[in-house]
Formats: sequence, C-alpha cells, structure tokens
Amino acid sequence: MKSLYRRQFAMMASMIFLSFLMLGGAFAGLSYQYVMSDKRQTMENNASHIASFTSSYLSTLGSNIQEPAYQLYVSSLASISGSTVILAENDGEIALAVSAASQGTNSLLQGVIPADIMEEAAGQGYARLSDLGGLVAKSYVVATPILQRSLITGQTYQRGVVFVVNESSSLTQLWRDFASIFLLAAGIVFLLASAISSFTSLRLTKPLKDMAAAARRFGQGEFDVRVEGCENRKDEVGELADSFNAMADSLAKSEAQRSEFIANVSHELKTPMTTIAGFADGILDGTIPPEKEAAALKTISSETRRLSRLVRRMLDLSRLQSSENVTAQERFDVSELLLRVLVSLEGKINGKGLDVNTHLPQEPVTVWGDPDAITQVCYNLLDNAIKFADPGSVLGLGIAIKGEKALVSVSDAGDTIPPQELTQIFDRFHKTDHSRSEDRDGVGLGLYIVKTIIDNHKESISVTSEEGLTTFTFTLTLA
Repeated sequence: MKSLYRRQFAMMASMIFLSFLMLGGAFAGLSYQYVMSDKRQTMENNASHIASFTSSYLSTLGSNIQEPAYQLYVSSLASISGSTVILAENDGEIALAVSAASQGTNSLLQGVIPADIMEEAAGQGYARLSDLGGLVAKSYVVATPILQRSLITGQTYQRGVVFVVNESSSLTQLWRDFASIFLLAAGIVFLLASAISSFTSLRLTKPLKDMAAAARRFGQGEFDVRVEGCENRKDEVGELADSFNAMADSLAKSEAQRSEFIANVSHELKTPMTTIAGFADGILDGTIPPEKEAAALKTISSETRRLSRLVRRMLDLSRLQSSENVTAQERFDVSELLLRVLVSLEGKINGKGLDVNTHLPQEPVTVWGDPDAITQVCYNLLDNAIKFADPGSVLGLGIAIKGEKALVSVSDAGDTIPPQELTQIFDRFHKTDHSRSEDRDGVGLGLYIVKTIIDNHKESISVTSEEGLTTFTFTLTLA
C-alpha cells in the first residue's frame, strides 16, 4: 500500500521539478533570444563599420587592403569583438582573414566562399549559423557587402563582402556557465523544498496515523485513547483531531452508559424477581401461614405488574431508539391533546387533592409532530408531576407561542431538585427521589423516553427547579 506521506512527497517533488524545468526552459529561451539578438546586432554593426571603412579606404588612390595600416585597424576590431573578420572578393576568393585568436595569420587566404553564400550576402544580407562551406567550424556568421561609389559615373557597385565570424565556443561557454549556475541553484532549492515538503507531509500524515492507531485500539475496547499533539493546530487536521477526540469522548460515555444501563436493568429486574421468588417459595414450603397467603399473593401480583411495566418501558425505549423508527409528521392541536391527557389522569389528581392551573390559548395551537408520541410525552410529564407534587398543591399547565415554536410547560410544587441532579434527570434509570423510589411505580425510564421522543422530533426540552417549583418545558414547531 502506497502511503499518503509518499504520495504527498512525490506530488510535491514532481511539482517542484516541473516548475524548475518550465522556468529553466523559459529563462533559457528568453536569454538565448536576448543574447543572440544582442550578438547579432553587435556583429552587424562591426561588419557594417568595417565595410564602410574599407569602402572609404579603398577610395583613396593607391590604397589596398594589404597595407599594414588597414590590416592593423581590422585586427584591432577583430580583437575587440573577439571575432574573425574575412574580406572576400565578389567571386568568393578570400582576400584577407584576421582572427582574434591569432592576429595577422592568413590561413584562410587559399579558401573560396561558396557562390550561394556570396549571392545571399550580396543581396539581403547574411546572418546565421554556418561553416562557410567548410572553411570554419560552425559559427554564427554575419556578412555585409562592401559598396563603393564610382567617381566617374557616380553609380554604386560592390567591391566585395565582409564576413564577421563569431566562434560558437564563446556561446557554448556561455550556456555551460548558465547551465552550471542554474543546476546548482535548482539543486539547492530542490533539496530545501524537498526537506520542507517532507516535513509538512509528515506533519500532515502523523495525526492521521495516530487516529488510525487510536481507532484500532478503540476496536479492541480501549476507550481512553485520544489523539494528542494537535491542540494548537487551527487547520483542517486540527479540526479533524478535535472531532475525533469528541467522538472518542462520546463513545466512551456511551460505553459507560451501556455498562450502567446493564447494571441498572439487572438491579431493577433482580428486585421484583427476588420478591416474587421469595413469597412463592414461602407459600410452597409452608413458611407463610395460610391466613397470610392472600397478602403474599397480592405482593407477588404487584411485583409482577411492576416487572411487566419495566419490560414494557424497555421495549418502548428500544423501539424509540431503533434506526427504523421514523417520527410521523401530522398536524394536530396540542391544546386539545394536553387536555385529553389531563382528563385521563383526573383520578390520580383527585387522589392527591391537587388543583390544576391552566394557561392555554383560546384558539387551537396547531403543530407538526407524531400525536401518539407527544401524547406519551405529556402523559409521562403529567404523571411525573403528580407523583412528586405536594398533596393539596397546584399543577401548572401552559402553552405559549414564541416565533415559530409552541412552548408546552408542565409544573408542580414539591421538593426542589438539586442543581447537580438537573443535569442527570433525563438519564436512564435516574431517580431524584432515592429515598422514596421503592414506594413509587417509576423505574427511572419515563423522562428518558420523553427526551428520546423530543429528540426524534428535532425539538428541545428543558427543566428548571427553584423554590419548590419544578417546570418541564418542551418545544413543537407550529404548523
């Protein structure tokens, strides 16, 4: 498997290499055009100057190009420009050849420049790489005709051609120097860029490797593993590491809740089953006298119903938490629903001598949601309020409109719930009244089911408890 680090490094190295290749090619092309244009202009100026000077010099009576003064002048120009100057007759025969490397030598005097080159040089001029028909090594050559005006007729005629030859070795040395400097600079920059790319790639991939290792350890049941070293990173990797740690915290919390849930279920099931088994065995073995068997059977029946309620609540909870559970969205009047639930609990309310104070709008409050599920929410909240309300106190029911939401509230007057308990009140099997929980029918799942239903509706629920007044408030979206 090719690692992300290697792919990232290879990609960065390839981009750097291609960038240098394109930059070097563009720079070499531009510099070549500039150097060649400058060299050509200089050679054309030299050739034109020599042709003009030769024409003027030959106009003097009795002068010729073999005189030492003329050759010294041409040699000086050849030495200054670093070129070879060749003067050829109109038929191509070389009359004078002066080289910057060996002044005064006439090693080319026996040569003849090809006619096609002479013809082109006499016409539009000549400037290109050439070996002059094998007379010189391939070099850049510029030619200019020597023109002279006749003193008799006044017409201009050609006396010969001046060739200025610049050996390619100077250009070759220029390109070698350029290539050496470019390769040295490119190598240094490439090494620096590769080192930086390697560091950044490693910095990018290390947290990913840590996350992969942490995920494997999670799979083995180690829920305390976290990704460290990314706390100060403000980029996407830091955000991913924070999200991973948040997920790990959530998974660890879920695992702790699962363990607690199993322990609570075991405890809640154990209590009624132990009671049922104890009284049943007492009846069977005669430990319980016949006159007390009815009371024992009544206890067995009560514990059996309690066990049934517990199992039913757990089945409801399983259904609500199932991924297949989809909350039906219907329009219904939440005020009417709340009043129906209130009527169904009238017996319990009267049994504790409670008064009911309602704050409901005169007009129907139509909302979106699952009527059956919201009925269960209202029933659980009202039933819970009745259980914990002081005898003879007042229950409060209210519906308020705020923006696009309907706020449904249920309150009771009783003991104040401690602040530390409020954060756990919607947890599974949580009971705030531990001292009296055995005397109540609750199993600690009612409020958890309420929270689950509200979450499935993408709504919110909150609780406040101050000075003996406890209020539960949940939201529904107005239709």
